[in-house]
Amino acid sequence: MIRILLLSFVLVGTSVVWAQDLSWQQKVDYRMKIDFDVENHQFTGEQTLFYFNNSPDTLFQIFYHLYFNAFQPGSMMDVRSQNLPDPDPRVADRISKLKPGEIGYLKIKNLQHEGVELKHHTEGTVLEVILDQPILPHSATVLEMRFEGQVPIQIRRSGRDNEEDISYSMAQWYPKLCEYDLDGWHAEPYVGREFYGVWGNFDVEINMNQDYTIAATGLLQHPEKIGHGYTDEKIKHKKKEKLSWRFIAKNVHDFVWAADPDYQHTKIVARDGTVLPFFLSGDGAE
Repeated sequence: MIRILLLSFVLVGTSVVWAQDLSWQQKVDYRMKIDFDVENHQFTGEQTLFYFNNSPDTLFQIFYHLYFNAFQPGSMMDVRSQNLPDPDPRVADRISKLKPGEIGYLKIKNLQHEGVELKHHTEGTVLEVILDQPILPHSATVLEMRFEGQVPIQIRRSGRDNEEDISYSMAQWYPKLCEYDLDGWHAEPYVGREFYGVWGNFDVEINMNQDYTIAATGLLQHPEKIGHGYTDEKIKHKKKEKLSWRFIAKNVHDFVWAADPDYQHTKIVARDGTVLPFFLSGDGAE
């Protein structure tokens, strides 16, 4: 058991000890399969979430972050950015000017808990879910979701067609379970600040047009069969053919990825044999 102890002395010579129990934290394992449409900058996804309630509390509801919903005219981030005396210069009034094909969104098509469909409500960038059965302390459960999204023009951190001319920079892009800790659920709306989340494992498969090379969190599971310049004659002539990229990442806070037709996947082998993968843009810059 890990504890943080704070000791303070008062004038009368006595002492007060306060202890905060940090012996538990929640854990999630994501399995996701994404089908990406580069023509419309949209994607569909299937997510299986293994949630480990390591807390001493019974959970009657859960919350997800839907970060892409912030990039719509009239969103909380949009209104806030236009009314702050010192707005983030990357944002300013840019969200308000996005057209329907340029906005971001995440829409939940179906959500099940142990096979039972759940009621849910989206409020801006937060998805609130009422559980059919509570998640008991020190137990694990499975949540399954189908969702769809659209990648916004990049304004801050995530999106498409950024200033470096990278096609897709995908951070905060999927329905992400909010953190639960000693203070309860952290389901704050996304207004442009940093985010707090659960640590866990990711197993993510991305199906995308073969012209794109993908770099992502974790380890690519079949580097010998995939990558920029893939020459399998069965698909070489089919420009719309998709390749399947699968990445596995263990004990991380989030899963991010980027994709571009000009990325080059290469590697350097260190003296001790360690393999260091690199993704370079077409002009040779990382």
